Amino acid sequence: MKNKSAIIFALLAAVACGSNESKTEQAAPETVVPNVEVALVQVRAVPQESTYASTVEAYAVNNIMPQQGGRIRKINVEVGDYVSKGQVLAEMDRLQLDQLALQIQNDNVEYERLKSLYQEGGVSKSDFEAAELGYKVRKSNYQNVEENTILRSPVTGYVTARNFDVGDMFAMSAPLFTVQQVVPVKLLVGISESEYTKVKKGDAVSLTVDAIPGRTFHGKIERLYPVIDAATHTFKAEVVVPNADRVLRPGMYARVLVNFGSHNSVVVPDRALVKQEGTGTRFIYVLQEDGTVKYLPVKTGRHMGAEYEITEGLQDGWKVVVKGQAALRDGVKVNVL
Repeated sequence: MKNKSAIIFALLAAVACGSNESKTEQAAPETVVPNVEVALVQVRAVPQESTYASTVEAYAVNNIMPQQGGRIRKINVEVGDYVSKGQVLAEMDRLQLDQLALQIQNDNVEYERLKSLYQEGGVSKSDFEAAELGYKVRKSNYQNVEENTILRSPVTGYVTARNFDVGDMFAMSAPLFTVQQVVPVKLLVGISESEYTKVKKGDAVSLTVDAIPGRTFHGKIERLYPVIDAATHTFKAEVVVPNADRVLRPGMYARVLVNFGSHNSVVVPDRALVKQEGTGTRFIYVLQEDGTVKYLPVKTGRHMGAEYEITEGLQDGWKVVVKGQAALRDGVKVNVL
């Protein structure tokens, strides 16, 4: 009886020991090493560009009107017409002009007569010079009246406004016509004051307009305004675009890309960047020589397709994790695929 009890006790002890060993094995599972993919950090020349919103403007806007009131005798153009420099747009009443033309014709005959007499000694020099001066003054007056009677376009461009009809009495209340030059066109671009020292006259720019999708236009900076707006902290750069085919029109919304040159920067795939939840901080995991990864906050610059410029935090030649960041934390050992 005693032998049976001893045997049963020994069996129960063995079962208890096996159960404890099983629990110990379950409490210490095998550690899993995360698999990651890495990419090599490179330094290369990165173009420094910024895009600014602007509006296309006519290179020149001319309001056509005479110096004084009068009746409109003739109108030769309509809104939308493309006119050449010097083309006659309208004519005012010609009564004064025709009277002066007859007077000039008579003065010319008298001038030639006095000139002949002066050369023969029949007229004093002072009398001849007085007559000559009067003749030149009347010719100048005639030219002035002609310019204000026969109205010509001072530029080549589009007629964008006509405010009177034939027979109206012009009373200086508004211009007869507005002509806008569109070859070339210009844009006033507000550039951040931080870029003031990087921009110079003659710099090339490119632009796109919503009205003409898929096409890029090219121009250059013609002048820089010398003051900075205290409210917006920007300065004006006047961009001129040739617009030889006249497709750009005043009023079009444009996006102007200004290139400030380039400098060498660290560039990484955008897949390497991880954004910290709840903040704007971006970080990267850097592979260490011992096979672990290091958490490293970085500052980003330009986003170029599938790459980011890193302005602070990384060095050339480092390896960064581009896949598998979700399972990582600072100091974790990883397996590089």
